[in-house]
Amino acid sequence: MLSILVGALLPGTAAAKSSGTIAGTVPLRGMNVRLMAALPGDRLPVRLGGARSGDGGAFAIHYKGARPGQVTYLLATRPGGAAEAGYPIYGQSYRLAAALGEGRIPRRVKVNERTTVAMGFAMAQFIGVDGVVVGQNPGLRNAAAMSGDLVDLGGGLAKVLREFPNGRSTSTLRTFNALANLLTICRRQDLGCVRLLSKARAPGGGPATDTLSAAVDIARYPWHDVRGLYKLSLAAAHRRGTWSPALAPGEAPDAWTLALRFEGDPPGMDGPGNFAIDAEGNIWVGNNYAYSRESRKPACGSDELFRFTPTGQTYPGAPYKGGGLSGVGFGITIDPSNRVWLGNFGFEGKGCETEANHYSASVFSLSGKALSPPGGWEVGGISWPQGTVTDQGGNIWLANCGNDSVTKVVEGDPAKALNFGEAGITAGSQVGFERPFGAAVNARGEVFATGNSSNSVARLSTAGKPLSLATGGGLHLPLGIAGDSNGYMWVSNSKWVVAPCPGKVPANEAEQRAGKGGGDVTLLKPSGEPAGGGPITGAGLTNPWGIAVDGADQVWVANFGGRRLSELCGTEPRNCPPGKRRRGAAISPKSGYGFDGLVRNTGVAIDPSGNVWLANNWKNAPIQTNPGGYQIVAYLGLAAPTRSPQIGPPESP
Repeated sequence: MLSILVGALLPGTAAAKSSGTIAGTVPLRGMNVRLMAALPGDRLPVRLGGARSGDGGAFAIHYKGARPGQVTYLLATRPGGAAEAGYPIYGQSYRLAAALGEGRIPRRVKVNERTTVAMGFAMAQFIGVDGVVVGQNPGLRNAAAMSGDLVDLGGGLAKVLREFPNGRSTSTLRTFNALANLLTICRRQDLGCVRLLSKARAPGGGPATDTLSAAVDIARYPWHDVRGLYKLSLAAAHRRGTWSPALAPGEAPDAWTLALRFEGDPPGMDGPGNFAIDAEGNIWVGNNYAYSRESRKPACGSDELFRFTPTGQTYPGAPYKGGGLSGVGFGITIDPSNRVWLGNFGFEGKGCETEANHYSASVFSLSGKALSPPGGWEVGGISWPQGTVTDQGGNIWLANCGNDSVTKVVEGDPAKALNFGEAGITAGSQVGFERPFGAAVNARGEVFATGNSSNSVARLSTAGKPLSLATGGGLHLPLGIAGDSNGYMWVSNSKWVVAPCPGKVPANEAEQRAGKGGGDVTLLKPSGEPAGGGPITGAGLTNPWGIAVDGADQVWVANFGGRRLSELCGTEPRNCPPGKRRRGAAISPKSGYGFDGLVRNTGVAIDPSGNVWLANNWKNAPIQTNPGGYQIVAYLGLAAPTRSPQIGPPESP
């Protein structure tokens, strides 16, 4: 669903308040139902009205004081016990919730365990004790809207979760129902509820205070006591009032994550490569190939730029064409002037008869208008560009995989483009710089670029002067790179993937040296040198590609192999879970956060709601005429929200 945007008020005016009635049902008679409203930026939400449920769980709330821009939600607490008074008792807290979102308050809604799981996961990064919701826009607004991808206001399944590319084609629907079934245990205040709240706790903390808190804890720490919760879910599935299909015996998850796939309407992506997220949380996607479901028919380079709403739907008017788009790969960024830049790598399937342009960049406005000429900007020695980033001064940097150089488009003006070649970058060093691939910018505006075939990382000043050229520390066929708030750089070592562009080392020779397994991460100091201690392993890392850091400095890695997402503790260990407060410690399990809806992933990004987005870039068994995947994937509420667009290190909104 699209978020409703509220215009700024004129000076001296106040937002008009409204009143009305919202009615619906909850599972039990006598529940205390409250309509709450969170205004972005406020310290606490406000109560707009409340009522007791009657026969059949029916309720009607007459509310007043609703204001534009508020995010509204319902809380329903079981009658009796201290939970209703705000003092939850261990094992006696049955609290349900439903996110209504921003905009007009609906007239009818059904609140149940499904709506509670939907709100608990989609809004996991914004929910505190006793169901208190606080946060900033656009993250808060978008998170509430994302719950609508899981459930509708009638308490049933939303179309996004119910139908392909989700539905019965992945495990998410079964996992979602299993989570909802877990919460039904607390309809009866018995030993089963005690067990649930004890297991659904934050690591190192006490039992969850209520069923909504349990859902939030599971969403934030999906790796915690997975087996114990799974056993409870199997027992709960046999009770009355539960849902199916749910996880069955032999289908234990490796973690309790909820991931959704999105293709767009109509579908059009073929090989999505990487992301840029704008200030409203919309998702921009660079795409490799022209869309085709026929694997054996050559797919030429894509000439489209895709844009999705924060909840994964095709943005009105998208996709966009023109501007010289040509098989964009890993290179996409949004500059301080809100222009979208893309590096035209020129991806094309084997057997394509038309030669793609490998030597340009394209630029678009946020309205989708092409700002570059029909052939793109062929400037500054651009050659098979991959990583494309902007710095704080509006300079655009492109890693040229084709000619071992870096292009700087000064202040975003193609007439001022400069090229920094291999000879200058490697001068006086025994370290090479071959097949540049990933790029990142630190707080000082310095640019770091990975050398895929040379197992190195170059650090350039804002003027393009080489500051360091590092190797060692486990650097091995590196691809992605991301900086954190402390100036460190995190580099993904694919151990296998040789960038598919012209270069000095034949791809088959490099592949034979590396093999197809493994993968790890190298941490670089702010100086650009390896931090020591060897490469970081575990967490499910398997041929890692894209890498991102969230608003709490935790590290997220897309894996080209293994159909999984990895999470590592960053350089702020205090933000990591107990027992994992060590730089580089694995947070995700050994299998990673697996998902059967993934294929081979490249890009990864964190949005202002805390969703982790992955690019389903290549099929698991790719036929080279058309190897591309067809979806982008969102892991809901899993990471610390990150301000967008991201320019330099990540920031918390």
